[in-house]
Amino acid sequence: MARERKPRPAPGTPKPRRSTRVLFASTILTFEAFVMFFAGIAMAGTHRDQPSALWILGGAFFIAALCIYTCTLLKKPLGYWIGWLIQIAMILFGFVEPMMFLIGVLFGVTWWYGVTKGRAVDIENKERDKAQAEWEKAQGLNTQTSGPASTES
Repeated sequence: MARERKPRPAPGTPKPRRSTRVLFASTILTFEAFVMFFAGIAMAGTHRDQPSALWILGGAFFIAALCIYTCTLLKKPLGYWIGWLIQIAMILFGFVEPMMFLIGVLFGVTWWYGVTKGRAVDIENKERDKAQAEWEKAQGLNTQTSGPASTES
């Protein structure tokens, strides 16, 4: 069975603005994935003589994969809740490698800042877009043109 395609917007239709909050959060989660991947390798290497090395490596890789997967969920509130759980998990990795306490807290603060400021920017952008649309309506401008203006004489 063929998939149904979304209808294409008319030419000249402005694209909806992307969420700054999603952009900030996904950037932070991607950086966290890299950090957890390489930190997992380092932590497993320092504990290679212990039977827990494989669990440490697997846990770090799981958190790294969860970071990437969570990027796909950021358009829903669940994505942000999972993001907070990832921050807690990174801090808890400090019990394996003490430096992860610092790294986890720094990423937690970065996550908080990115999510709150991203939301503030999104709200400001909505207000700006609404004011722009009202101004264009008051000026008699049509922003949703379907093509170039005709030049009939």
